[in-house]
Parts: sequence; structure tokens; C-alpha cells
Amino acid sequence: MFFQPENSDGKYISPFHDIPMYADEAQIATKDPLNPIKQDVKKGNLRYVANVFPHKGYIWNYGAIPQTWEDPGHKDNDTGCCGDNDPIDVCEIGNKVCCRGDIIRVKVLGVLAMIDEGETDWKVIAINVDDPEAKDLNNISDVRRLKPGYLEATVDWFRRYKVPDGKPENQFAFNGEFKNKDFAIETIKATHGFWKALISQQTNAGELNCKNTCVSEGDSPFCCSADEAKAVVDEVRTLFLLSINRSLFTALSIVYTVV
Repeated sequence: MFFQPENSDGKYISPFHDIPMYADEAQIATKDPLNPIKQDVKKGNLRYVANVFPHKGYIWNYGAIPQTWEDPGHKDNDTGCCGDNDPIDVCEIGNKVCCRGDIIRVKVLGVLAMIDEGETDWKVIAINVDDPEAKDLNNISDVRRLKPGYLEATVDWFRRYKVPDGKPENQFAFNGEFKNKDFAIETIKATHGFWKALISQQTNAGELNCKNTCVSEGDSPFCCSADEAKAVVDEVRTLFLLSINRSLFTALSIVYTVV
């Protein structure tokens, strides 16, 4: 899924780099041009979220804050681990089930410091500013008071969600305690600083694709023109259509053989 906002005059954007941090939320393909949202792949296999009893899939709307980056070269003083090389994750706890690719404005409430296979993986707790409960939720203590059991369920989910895949339970800094709104905002600001260093080439991007249409200047190798962005999307669409046609041909062949 590529992003083409209604007010962009047909220009494609990157949800990783082009969407302002202080407005909005969207697994982002950080290594692909324009960073589309796509099915995550691990070791050649498609990744799915397993049901972890008693939960069924995600227990909140799950996304990421644009223009943030958990730097794999920076060891966090609180967790003792380096970043996971992704934008910072968000668990949005509002009542509405969002659609894939929605961009929403959220109120930050707190943060959980997860350690995932030796990497720092912050989980920001937030609520859609348009949610009816947003006016009553202003800090992580309000979530604990007004949504009893929700935070405990969140820790339980993140602790065990990879176990069905044969992996060990995840660990947490601060003994699994959520940090408050102020701490969360400072953490977000820090990851925004890491992103700014990344997009200005002060940090090695490694395999990340930093092409964008709105942030970088014309002399930056990360600057992507509207025509270049359209060419990227058109190429992916062509490959997708070829994939569909080949799958259809294979299916027809199988049916024909069986008959």
C-alpha cells in the first residue's frame, strides 16, 4: 500500500519520512522505496500475528509514529540495548478499529520499554484525539484507572506473542512497568532526533530506504521527485499484475490437470 494524500496533487509520499511527526500514526517497509505498508516477511516466510490465549490478534490499533527511528547504533541508557532499526511503535487504545493505512492524530499517554531479542523496542500507549474517551485519558495512570486490566493485558501480549513461533518470551526494562506521558514524549523526541540525523546523512542508513518527496532538498540523494515516485509505484503495480496472472495460470493448470 503506497500513500497518496488527497491534497498532494497526485504526488506519492513516504509514511516513514514525509508525514510530520507532530500530527499523526501507520508494518512500514523501511527498506523499500517510498516505504509502502506491506506484509512483513521473516526468513522468506510471510509473518502473521498468532492468537495468544486469551487474546485474538492485536488488542489495540497498532502502528508507528512517522519521522522517528530507533537507532541500532545507539545504546539506550535505560534499557541497556540498541534500537531495533524501525520507527517507534504505537498502541492506540481508542474504541474505533482503524483500517490499514489510516493516519490519525493521537494523544500520548505513556510508554512500555520492551526488549525484543536484545533490541530496544519502545511501545507508545496513545489514544485517538477524536475518541470519546480522549478527554478523560491524559496520562498512563488514567488508563490504569479507567481501563482496568488493559495495561496488564498489553504486557502479557507483548511478552508472549512470539512464543507460538518457537521464540522465547520478550523481556522488559523497568520490570515491565509503564512510564508516564512525560517520559514517553522525551523518548519520542529522542527517536525523532535519531531520524533527523538519519535523513540528513549524519548517520549511516544501512539497508534503510530514505527516499522521500517532501523532506530532503534537491541536492540530497534521498530526494525523490514526483515522477520518480510514480515510476516506483507503477513498477510495483506491474510486478503485482504479473504475479496475479502467473498465479491464475498456475491455478487454471491445476484445475485442468485435476479434471
